[in-house]
Amino acid sequence: MKYILILAIMLFTVNLSNAQRMYDGSGSQIGRVDGERYYDGSGRQIGRFNSQRVYDGSGRQIGRVDGDRVYDGSGQQVGRIDGEKLYDGSGRQMGRLSGDKVYDGSGRQIGRADGLRRMQIILFFYFFM
Repeated sequence: MKYILILAIMLFTVNLSNAQRMYDGSGSQIGRVDGERYYDGSGRQIGRFNSQRVYDGSGRQIGRVDGDRVYDGSGQQVGRIDGEKLYDGSGRQMGRLSGDKVYDGSGRQIGRADGLRRMQIILFFYFFM
């Protein structure tokens, strides 16, 4: 019984170490998310999400999300979320989510998420990719 418990803990720990990562279209890790903090592929903190506001690694506000609208740090609308489709500020489709995969406006896969929630993927797409 002791060995089963140790094995279960080891498997759980390994699973946690692979969770909440973002990969580019070629499969290279480009970042990870730990709670509200965003990190690049080297482990350097590149951002933070707090409520509706998005901050860069130095703590400067670089954007916000208000419902289905995405704004930059100066308040200009830079995107809109419509279901799985992601639009730029001009209304052109610039991306799409399909499960854990991220596609650009041309339909090419440009990313894949592992363990991220939908909003975390969207924030990574608009602010950190």
